[in-house]
Amino acid sequence: MMHKSTDTIEFGASRDPLQQPKVTLRELYKRHGENAHKQSTRRGLWAAVFVYLVFSISDILLIGDVAPYVVGARFTISIIMLIALELQMRRSSTADAVDSTAAIALIFAYSGWLIPSMMSEHSVVMSYYMVFGAIFMMSVNLFFNFPFRISVVASGIIVLIFLAGLVWFPNVGYSYKFTFGLFCLSCFIFTSYVNWKLNLERYNVFLNALEAKAQHRQAAERGEALLRLSHTDPLTGLANRRAIDNRLRDFWRDWQQAGRTFAVILVDVDFFKRYNDYYGHLEGDKCLVLVAQALRAFAEEHKASVGRFGGEEFILLAHVASEQQTAELCEAIRQTVEDLGLLHEQRRDGTSKVTVSVGAAFTADRNLSKVEKVIHQADRALYSAKASGRNCVKLFHINDPNNRDDGENIAALLKIAVPQGLVSMVYQPLQDVATGKTYAYEALMRLKMSDGAFISPSLFIPAAERSGAIVNLGQWALRRVCEELLVTNLAPVASVNVSPLQLKTPGFVAFVARTLDEFCLTGDRLAFEITEGQDMEIHSSLLRCISDLRALGIKIWLDDFGTGFAGLSWLRLIDFDCIKIDKSFLHDCDTQRGCAMLDDILRLARNRGATILVEGVETEEHFALMHRLKIDLMQGYYVGRPAPATSLRPIRQLPKLVVVSR
Repeated sequence: MMHKSTDTIEFGASRDPLQQPKVTLRELYKRHGENAHKQSTRRGLWAAVFVYLVFSISDILLIGDVAPYVVGARFTISIIMLIALELQMRRSSTADAVDSTAAIALIFAYSGWLIPSMMSEHSVVMSYYMVFGAIFMMSVNLFFNFPFRISVVASGIIVLIFLAGLVWFPNVGYSYKFTFGLFCLSCFIFTSYVNWKLNLERYNVFLNALEAKAQHRQAAERGEALLRLSHTDPLTGLANRRAIDNRLRDFWRDWQQAGRTFAVILVDVDFFKRYNDYYGHLEGDKCLVLVAQALRAFAEEHKASVGRFGGEEFILLAHVASEQQTAELCEAIRQTVEDLGLLHEQRRDGTSKVTVSVGAAFTADRNLSKVEKVIHQADRALYSAKASGRNCVKLFHINDPNNRDDGENIAALLKIAVPQGLVSMVYQPLQDVATGKTYAYEALMRLKMSDGAFISPSLFIPAAERSGAIVNLGQWALRRVCEELLVTNLAPVASVNVSPLQLKTPGFVAFVARTLDEFCLTGDRLAFEITEGQDMEIHSSLLRCISDLRALGIKIWLDDFGTGFAGLSWLRLIDFDCIKIDKSFLHDCDTQRGCAMLDDILRLARNRGATILVEGVETEEHFALMHRLKIDLMQGYYVGRPAPATSLRPIRQLPKLVVVSR
């Protein structure tokens, strides 16, 4: 924020501060619009000269005996001063120099007219004609935009010349001299005051414009940073999935319209879970950052796009001409990560270094109808690479039996997941920052294959939504949360993620009501988390569904606020009980700009009157920041990790449920 009382500002702050000294506001004001000011003075002097020469007619009519001398003086002085002004303009003189020349021109113009005019025999006429000098003095103060000091000096000199001529003028009474002298002094004081006020107003206008410009720049920078954050993975600094999806569509468009073939390359860190469990999550994050840095450098060298696709998985997009080039690029990626030499002692395949499995799909098949199909093919190739022992490269080939369709496999698995006990629930605590007590638990779904290996929610949740299995899974999850968490009084409140497809399903509210009645629970024991996104339009049926859920006493929370596409529209139409701030904004608080953005988001959420929950509290510094910012609720590994209900301790007495302070 720029203040009018500020004495100095940093000029050119983006450059080397050692080479950019502080500039006073007055100096910056002088530089501001200097060329426009010089042109204004130039036009003003030319106009003044024109009027000055037109007044030669008055000389001829009133003081005809000395008119040749007076008119000659007018033309001589006008020509000299205009030539001097134009020379200054050509030499790019400063605005002060041009103003000074114009002021001197007015002084000489008055003196050059007054001295020969006073030689006239028409003394009575001339005695009144002398008031012409007041026009020169007022012109200095009002007609030109002179700085105050120049206008006062120039108009003061003209007043002194007038008074001297008035004293010297013969055959004029003292009352006349006193009256005209007082008139001239009054005009001088008045016009000087007006000039001072005008200069002050121009300066204040400049300050206001400077402040508005600074505020606009800060707002633009924050907007750009927010947009960049929404497209950036907070841990590695690479493009996140949303950003890489947009870039993938650009590649797809180039291929469809211009025939520029490309490859989608998925890179997965081998045995990363074992690395994380043995070395700890901090070292695991460090490992991912180092791999990301190596991939970023590789992508820049090969003019490719790189991003984090989720967990320990990365994605690269590159224009290539053939499958052979794709294979060579993939092998170079695999070798780049292996050359990092990161120690991994928990592997059981005879390798003690961090390596990656690489799967790629090349756009050779013109029959591909959707951009998602290329990702699907690359994912199948990656699965093949992992099935082949990891630390290798596989390209998608339609006839390769190892390229199994994981999407179809997951969809088939979801059909039998509930009856065969392959799906389970874990619960992560949400802590009240003020009291330190657990306010609620978030229910998270887990899915494993028949061999016991877990499938990432980022894989099976989209597959469940595409296949429609999410409706049955959601019903099972709600019942399981009631059985495991609420009936047993393990938690005062349970938050459950609700898919857009569930909210659109007829009879969803009725199922929720029956479930609450079956387990003898009240609706205020449940909170439904809705993730803002582009896949869910806000229409009347959705609003009615949310209204009906509220009627049951269920709380409605907005999940991952700040990362979706329509968050502000949602806030405008729906009164959420709780707004969950995405963890990326908290993790960016190690910079001043990141703190400012988090503060902006918190102000917006508080203005809506909602409870504020911040995700991603993973360090002691994050924990302390939550207290300083007076956040209502927090969630993250520092507070507690997701755990099955069997590891949770029951509460002896269910606390009274109240709305968290807003």
